[in-house]
Amino acid sequence: MDPRDRIPRDDWTDQDLLTRSEAAERLEAEIAEIAKKIEAGQSDDLLERRLAGMREALQHYRER
Repeated sequence: MDPRDRIPRDDWTDQDLLTRSEAAERLEAEIAEIAKKIEAGQSDDLLERRLAGMREALQHYRER
């Protein structure tokens, strides 16, 4: 990218970035919430696929 094409100042700050451990913590909390819904009988295909995807992402964060 040509430096002249850049915006004068970046529009994000360090606070906008998550560490891997912070992302994993948030995923764990969301996984617990979704798992509770499924256990309570509020399950559907989309919710179960979402849970599987979040578990896979969490595993990815833990492996590195």
